[in-house]
Amino acid sequence: MSTATDGYYIPHEARWPIVGSIGLFITFMGLGSWMNGSGSGQLMFYVGLAIMVFMLFGWFTTVINESQAGTYNGQVDTSFRMCMSWFIFSEVMFFGAFFGALFYARQFSGPWLGGEGAGGADVTNAVLWAGHDYVWPSDGPANIGGGFQPMGWFGLPLINTLLLLTSGFTCTVAHHAIKDGDRKKMVRWLAATVALGFIFVLCQAVEYYEAYAHLGLKMSSGIYGSTFFMLTGFHGFHVCMGAIMLFVVMLRGAKGHFTAENHFAFEAAAWYWHFVDVVWLGLFVFVYLF
Repeated sequence: MSTATDGYYIPHEARWPIVGSIGLFITFMGLGSWMNGSGSGQLMFYVGLAIMVFMLFGWFTTVINESQAGTYNGQVDTSFRMCMSWFIFSEVMFFGAFFGALFYARQFSGPWLGGEGAGGADVTNAVLWAGHDYVWPSDGPANIGGGFQPMGWFGLPLINTLLLLTSGFTCTVAHHAIKDGDRKKMVRWLAATVALGFIFVLCQAVEYYEAYAHLGLKMSSGIYGSTFFMLTGFHGFHVCMGAIMLFVVMLRGAKGHFTAENHFAFEAAAWYWHFVDVVWLGLFVFVYLF
């Protein structure tokens, strides 16, 4: 293995990539089997998840120990930054696909089914769903999604927006604290950020209960229900992952890790958290407001 003084770092052999591959294979095999009614699918899914959690703990422990031992050099730091940048770009594309589906349904396919637009939209309406009058939010032609009320922007969605915007501020304060070499201040502000993140998730759980119990809004509620839960649900998952990442960084800071010059683990988690904030602003505008 290369040392910090070498010009190019060569990583050692690691067992974690193959462990992760096995875990992913079992997880998705189990999920597919579970969704198709196989009795063993649920067990396979949870076994795969357990292997993935084991892999994450093991791999990140190895990386943290190597970092604290001074193994990594500047070339490794550059590689980490490039990898995190590409990872966040892939997440942008991930959410872009769902925003694109929402835009296409609202601006094109829905109006076409209602007879609006050029290029034979009136024929589409007459042949497929004669008499269908498209209005957003839509439960689909012939009320196939069932009756429901759309989720308004006021109340919990607005509270969640304020929570995430505040968490972005507290995360930035923590970042400036470690850049100034004040580790204790960084830990305190990170604790506030993590708390705000998990409060957001709790509020979203309450929102989902309200949607199911009182609004009749479900995944099966037409294109509006499916896009609403896919976008907000995946975002909530990302908030959970981001809060866990920041929590781990906070614990490392409390143990004396990071310096003003060497704290990329914190920066990576902060990048991810700000990305989650920006995605939520897009959700709030295009899912809740309009």
